[in-house]
Amino acid sequence: MRKAVGFLGRGDTLPEGVGYTLKRRLLGPPMVNQELDEQRLSNVAALGVLAPDGISSSAYGTEEILIELLKGGLAVTAFTLILPLTGVVLFVMALVVLSYREVVTVYTRAGGSYVVARDNFGPKVAQIAAVALLIDYVVTVAVQVAAGTAAVASAVPAIANPELITVISIAIVILMCYGNLRGIREASRAFALPTYLFSGIVILLIVTGLVREIFGDLPRYAYPRPGQYTGHHSFSGLIAFGMVFVLLRAFANGGSSLTGIEAVSNAVSAFKPPEGLNARKVLVTEGLILGTLVAGISWLAHATHSAPYTTGVPTVLAQEAHAVFGQHGVGEVLFVAVQAATALILYTGGNTSFNGFPFLANFVAEDAFLPRWLTKRGHRLVFSNGIIVLAVLSCALLAGAGANVNALVPFYAIGVFTAFTMAGFGMAKYHHTHKEPHWRRKLVINFSAGVTSLIVVAIFVLVKFTEGAWLVVILFAIGVPTLIRLNREYGMEAQVLERISDRPKPPAQPNYSRRTVFVFVDSFDLATIAALRYARSLRPTTLRAVHFVIDTAVADALREEWTRAGMDVVLDFIDCPDRRIARAAAELVSGEAAQPGVQVTVVLPRRSYSPLIGRLLHDRTADKIAAVVSRIPHAAATIVPFDVQSRLEVLHARQVAQAEQAAAARTHLPGLAEEAAKEERSAAAAAPPRDPDEAPRVRVPRIWASRAGAAPAKTVPARTPRPWRRTGPARARTAARRRRTRRPGCRPSSPPRPGSAGCCADGGAAPTSRLRPCRSVSIPTTTGRRRPPGPVPSARWPGRAGPRSRAGSAPWRSARWSGTRCWPWMSPTLPAT
Repeated sequence: MRKAVGFLGRGDTLPEGVGYTLKRRLLGPPMVNQELDEQRLSNVAALGVLAPDGISSSAYGTEEILIELLKGGLAVTAFTLILPLTGVVLFVMALVVLSYREVVTVYTRAGGSYVVARDNFGPKVAQIAAVALLIDYVVTVAVQVAAGTAAVASAVPAIANPELITVISIAIVILMCYGNLRGIREASRAFALPTYLFSGIVILLIVTGLVREIFGDLPRYAYPRPGQYTGHHSFSGLIAFGMVFVLLRAFANGGSSLTGIEAVSNAVSAFKPPEGLNARKVLVTEGLILGTLVAGISWLAHATHSAPYTTGVPTVLAQEAHAVFGQHGVGEVLFVAVQAATALILYTGGNTSFNGFPFLANFVAEDAFLPRWLTKRGHRLVFSNGIIVLAVLSCALLAGAGANVNALVPFYAIGVFTAFTMAGFGMAKYHHTHKEPHWRRKLVINFSAGVTSLIVVAIFVLVKFTEGAWLVVILFAIGVPTLIRLNREYGMEAQVLERISDRPKPPAQPNYSRRTVFVFVDSFDLATIAALRYARSLRPTTLRAVHFVIDTAVADALREEWTRAGMDVVLDFIDCPDRRIARAAAELVSGEAAQPGVQVTVVLPRRSYSPLIGRLLHDRTADKIAAVVSRIPHAAATIVPFDVQSRLEVLHARQVAQAEQAAAARTHLPGLAEEAAKEERSAAAAAPPRDPDEAPRVRVPRIWASRAGAAPAKTVPARTPRPWRRTGPARARTAARRRRTRRPGCRPSSPPRPGSAGCCADGGAAPTSRLRPCRSVSIPTTTGRRRPPGPVPSARWPGRAGPRSRAGSAPWRSARWSGTRCWPWMSPTLPAT
């Protein structure tokens, strides 16, 4: 019967570690696999959940175009050129949307452009798309969070400081990481609200601006104002190369408005059936909303002359809201609403990367191009490792480049448009290969989108190379070969670790005639004893303990300890003057394993300490030796861990318990003799006179020994043996033996010290926690015969007193002790003769 781990019994049988306890408090209780259900989204919910990344880019797309135009020295002319450049950006956007319509129709599973490139160009070429998308997700978090914080700072001027904005942005990324580690899901209600709120209020802003422009009531800002972007005027005209370069830079910046369109293609499997048709509808709707917002914001910038500031605050959208709604009464409320909605959708768009990046990393890792630990789900059924990696990279980017959108854009669009290029060319090849109905029209659309996106990538590399694009190019040049190299490494490991079921014939089992076990000894302690015990359990042909001599004094001390302990395993000492223990171990093992029919096992005791302090105070010699030995044929290394930290805790608990037992023993033991003597005197006074020839009844106290101290003694009448008749002592001994009562508890051991309170001793060892009563003993005596003083010598234990001594007078030879070494003459209840 299968049972889940943690439900096999009581949950508190094993103590949890400090790390898991802290994780449980921070992230909540763990989620079981059955809770990993797939949520299907309707079209309305999917638009709100998947569109924030794309729609939110309209908040800063127009501003990025204006920055390059104003820096190029176009001044007021920039507000005129913003409209045609926006038209070019919208044309590229239309091509990308049409291209991705074909993607979501054919590929109804998650993966987007990576899956398209992998299926059409192969897994190695697909790593170009993988690197592009991974970079895109990292930069998306940084850009969206920085733009959202700038929107908040536009409404709250107190935080309009570049350093403070950077700190706030990093804190928000960490908060997003924590929320996603707890398992925040893309619930349609919570994440759809910012999308519809932002779209609605910005459309209201655009419509209000159009109405005020029609009635001639729309204000216009003066340019330039202090803190705004300015540049040197160009005297070469629009046909000059410098002006073309400025326009290309402006167009490249405007390409940031297209980021996030591919989000729908990465989550097609989340739609309700039919997935492809519903994804196409949502994608087209997202494109229409995004195009409307970008066009409207660009027109408002043209009409109001809203120019960007070098600090990024206030934003162009905030200036437009002030100009359209006014700064008093309802207008101020609407302005705050615009900024709040902008910040919400930008933060929500950044949060979508915390869902896309881990899933993409999981896909690539399953194809063996990324480390396998990126495929593991964490405490709350999310890809925790991918979330943490994304948060670390995004925070590093924000700390290095600052929370300024214009400084982050050069890192942004190259990855995005590279993914667009791979998707366009991949779908073009798909249509050319399958030749489905209307494949020529689809081929033209996808190929055109691929070519256009490739041109945008080239423009970005040329005009933004010195502003940060060089870093992205280097990441591509290093990242793609690195992923391919990881895949080759995984492939070689898979060939070595080939499954037995894949082989035509299972491998033969090895048959060794001799098995040699070496136990490497560093010091003689409990860890070494545990390793020797494990080595004996292997039942080797030869068992040897080996010490590599680095310090002669230490070796001599170890030899003395080993001899004093009387170990039955031979301890060999091997000189290691160069202190290369791993090398010396390899030479020893390889020499033994080279003999025919010999299999060598090296047992290494490893003392485990606390994770932090242990790594600082102790090295990993056992691991180093095991790594070297594992490479030798016919040899294996086994590490026997010995947890020193837990043993320290047990030892401390024992010391406390022994101190308590000693205190309790000092309280109870002194009263045993007095109480037993008092009871004996009372019994002797009440006993009737008896025949002098009759054997007396001897009362022996029953002593109880325990760790918690000795309980008060109880005396019980001993059995009365038959009198010693002259017919022969053998008959009396046989009868007395038959009448003995066997009582468990006492075991043979060394005799107690004279004058001790108890009659059961462990030879100096601590008494067990189990109560062990001494047995009642019948001692026949002879009236008038006195026991000789002092202990009776024993033939079995020379020089020691013993119950089985055959020396002395006949009465003492007839004593019977029921298998327990009790000395009745040391008891205060012996009768006098």
